[in-house]
Amino acid sequence: MYIKRIRDLREDNDLTQTELGNILHISQRTYSHYEMGTRDIPIEILIQLAHYYNTSVDYILGETDEKRPYK
Repeated sequence: MYIKRIRDLREDNDLTQTELGNILHISQRTYSHYEMGTRDIPIEILIQLAHYYNTSVDYILGETDEKRPYK
């Protein structure tokens, strides 16, 4: 589920994989592996993504459909 979520979030924000990789301080290739599901996303990157997109890790992981972050 998170594979679709991270791609959708990236595309909704009009970002390329390269741009998001730069934001996360990782290579485009590494980020591409996350979107393809061939590499697990480290918790640190999940947290960075949640902060960047102003959402929760649970939303990214598909545990909730509530996009707003927790209070």
